[in-house]
Parts: sequence; C-alpha cells; structure tokens
Amino acid sequence: MSASAAMTNRKKTSLWAMLIIVLAILVLPLTGYLYVSVTDQPTAVEQTNPRADTWRQVREGNKGYSAVTGQETNVLIQGAGQNWRQLRNGPIATYGAWLLSGVLVILAAFYLLRGEVKLNHPRTGRTVERWTLNERRLHWTTATLFILLAITGLSLLYGRYALIPLLGYPGFSAYATAAKWIHNVLGPVFMVALFIILIKWFKQNLFTKVDIQWFKDFGGMIGDKHPSAGKFNGGEKLWFWTLASAGVALCFSGLVLDFPNFGQERFVIIVAHLIHILTAMLLMAFSLGHIYIGTIGTEGALEGMTTGHVDVAWAEQHHDLWLKELEQQEQNPKH
Repeated sequence: MSASAAMTNRKKTSLWAMLIIVLAILVLPLTGYLYVSVTDQPTAVEQTNPRADTWRQVREGNKGYSAVTGQETNVLIQGAGQNWRQLRNGPIATYGAWLLSGVLVILAAFYLLRGEVKLNHPRTGRTVERWTLNERRLHWTTATLFILLAITGLSLLYGRYALIPLLGYPGFSAYATAAKWIHNVLGPVFMVALFIILIKWFKQNLFTKVDIQWFKDFGGMIGDKHPSAGKFNGGEKLWFWTLASAGVALCFSGLVLDFPNFGQERFVIIVAHLIHILTAMLLMAFSLGHIYIGTIGTEGALEGMTTGHVDVAWAEQHHDLWLKELEQQEQNPKH
C-alpha cells in the first residue's frame, strides 16, 4: 500500500472515530429512556392519601404565612410546577429523543446511499487559506463548549432512566452534581463565544439570490451538480441564523435559570426552562447535520477547520465565488 493510500485510510479512520465518539456521547443518555421498568408504572390498587384534601388546598396557590423572607416564600406549591414536570418528563423528553434519534437514522441512511461527496477533479496541490488560526480557535472553543453542554444537559434530562441503572443512586447523584455545575459555569462562556461568532460573521451570512439556487440544488449533496457559493454557502448561513435565533434564546433563557434570584418568579423560570430545552433540542439536531457534512459527508471539508487551508479544487467546487474573490484580491492588492 502506498504512503498516500495509507494516509487516506488513517484520515478516514480518524474521522469515523471522532464522529462515532461524538454521536455516542450525545446518544448515550437517550438509550436508557427505552428501558423504563414496568415496575415504575402506577399499580392498579392506589391507596388514598389521608392528607389529599390538605394538599389540594395548598396546590390552589393560596398564600399562607412564612417566617422566611423573599419572593413567593408564602406560596408553598405552585400548580404550574406540576404541569412543567409533566411536560418535561413526558412529551418533551419523548419527542426530543425521537428527534435526535431520527436525525441520526436519516444521516446514517443518507451516508449509506450517497456516501461521501467526492471532489470532481483531482487535487491541485495548491491551497488557499480558508480560516485563520484565531477563527479556528474560536470555532473549536465554541464547538467544545456546545458538546459539553449537550452531554451534561442530556444527562440531566434522561439520567433518571439511562444513568441511574448504570451508576446507582449515589453515583448518579455525584455525577449530576458535577454535570449541573459544569453546565451552569460553561453556559455563560458559551454565550460569549457564540456572540463573538455572530458579530464577526454577521455580514457574510446575509442571504442572497445565490443561496436560493443553492437550496434548489440541495447544496450539491444530491446529484452531481455543485451550486455556486461565496465564503459561506446557503447551508452554513442557515446554521448561522439558527444559532442567531434559537441559540440566542437558549443563552438568555439559560441566564434566567443560572441566576434564579434576580427577581424572576417561578413561572418565569418555568417558561425559561421550556424555551431552553426546546431550543437546545433544535440546535443539537441541526448540529448533527453540521458535524456530518463537515466530517465524513464532504471530502476535504474538515481540512479547512483543522489546518486552515483547503485545496483549490475543493474551493472551486464548493465555494467558487469566494475563490474568485481571492483571485481578484491577489490581482488587485490594496495599497
């Protein structure tokens, strides 16, 4: 086997390993959700709670007296909290698992049918700079924070079903404490990194007519046609604006949860949590497609974010308008 062939095999093996590790970490908390013991279901014979009437009156939200001072301290139980718990542990957890699992199945099936999008022409050996060192640092910092937040968030959502059977109650308690601390600390850091990205690449991610054609041609992922694109193609711009909308909502709702004693009532915190978890699920689903296209889905795509440079053949095939801009800048350098 030649050296180039061996290098190609090592590269493919590394990409597969990286993708499998990332996806396995994201999916791990979901697996235990399918193995809920039937013993957790209510029994046919239910005992009557002798204090049911008392607790029913408490849940009506009537204010009482408490020696503890603070906001809403005189309300023992808020009925909206029970509704929140049922939404979180019921439809949101269930459909969220189906969403992420469905995206993984679709991507796996698409890869088996389509395979990697290869370069139409051989590599030229000449490269152009795609991303600077600071841009790559910003990307990988944000990506790492996002993955850690996804892992800890999913673990807290599905840990009762997936991790308690593996770790036991004491083990999960210790893990959940650490996961919650990591999630709360890294959340604001991710917000700063995200806002830097949104500000830095805002102008380059405005949609144009070129992007409409890009979507009509499915970004070149289906068929042999490769539509024109500038520095960012239509798919990258869609991911940018998903971050700018759902990502911003995720961050601000996270701040409400991170600092619950800044005057917000429990109902506000409940709404913020629902927004937080729904936008997180949406971003995780989008991120799986982003990871797929940027690794095993497209030949040469990962090189730009690892080495900073891409082959001219890759640039001409996937970002031809951007390559033309670079060539014009070389011909007419600014003085």
